[in-house]
Amino acid sequence: MKINLLVIRTVTPEILKKQYELLGFEFNYHQHGNGPFHYASEQNEFVFEIYPLTKSMKKADNSIRLGFDIENIAAKIIELENSDWKILSKPKHTEWGLTALVKDLDGRKIELKNK
Repeated sequence: MKINLLVIRTVTPEILKKQYELLGFEFNYHQHGNGPFHYASEQNEFVFEIYPLTKSMKKADNSIRLGFDIENIAAKIIELENSDWKILSKPKHTEWGLTALVKDLDGRKIELKNK
């Protein structure tokens, strides 16, 4: 089994899209049928989507923790330091490889690992 879809929701889809583009995602803006417009990125048979909050949601779920393999983690962290990402831990060697921890605008923790 492998994961092929991840959907996150936010009150500010356009701003969050720009934030995740800094990690290397490329998004398209589209809609399925009568559903809400949203952003979708597809890479390596994995679809990552950013949707607006539903009417019943008061705020985004920030309890989810995500992880992405990226190229040149040291350079990426320097780039993210000059953006609206919050750096929680700079790259360090762990039993899973070189990793760093950042937080998006909604408070989700994102583990970045050197590819």
